[in-house]
Amino acid sequence: MKFSMKESLWLLKPITLFAITFTTASLLTLFFSSQQPQQNPSPQMSIASSSSSRGRSFVLWLHGLGDSGPANEPIKTFFSSPEFKNTTWAFPSAPSNPVSCNYGAIMPSWFDIYEMPVTAESPKDEKGVLRAVQNVHAMIDKEVAAGTSPENIFVCGFSQGGALTLASVLLYPRTLGGGAVFSGWVPFNSSIIERISPEAKKTHILWSHGIADRTVLFGAGQAGPPFLEQAGMRCEFKAYPELGHSISNEELRSLESWIRTRLQSSS
Repeated sequence: MKFSMKESLWLLKPITLFAITFTTASLLTLFFSSQQPQQNPSPQMSIASSSSSRGRSFVLWLHGLGDSGPANEPIKTFFSSPEFKNTTWAFPSAPSNPVSCNYGAIMPSWFDIYEMPVTAESPKDEKGVLRAVQNVHAMIDKEVAAGTSPENIFVCGFSQGGALTLASVLLYPRTLGGGAVFSGWVPFNSSIIERISPEAKKTHILWSHGIADRTVLFGAGQAGPPFLEQAGMRCEFKAYPELGHSISNEELRSLESWIRTRLQSSS
């Protein structure tokens, strides 16, 4: 079983539109079996039970093109270890914007994407990415102000959300617990390296990508580690031979273990 983020094809006249969304029946089963179903159609934060800021952690998940935050909430069912009992989750939804690769169609999108499939050489909407980064940083700052240590904050994302995850972690002025990129890409040019602070360079990156991905090509993912090495950062890159543009249970279990080993306890 795996979470499939399937490329949905919508026809508008003769035009094919791309959206990267959760669509599997297994995901729906997990969603409706969740202990705390969400009724708000556009939540900015999904909050786990926590009575104290001591030992708390924060996981921010950024979805892919055309998807929504609430549709991704079942991901947290994989994080049932005691270490996550004081974890706050956030599944924000991207604003609706015109998307160039979809002939200007309006859909949830963190920034513009000019072409599909995405390659390492694809043109980049750097201005749009930087605007989206400001919004992500505002969410992180809010959680820090609530008492969460930056080293217990983890930003994760799939596809377009993975690209935004990378940008947000690199440009945050403090060291975070980590950034996890799934089927993402580097959304800006190497000149951005000059803006990465010494503290941000200490943040660990987990990068997972399916070799069979035909939406964000594997080569786009492979370009990540050399970019991060150039920036002086550490990256753990995992390739999944038969995985397309989706997230597998194996990847989520790996993410759970990766975050758990990096959580900093407060005494």
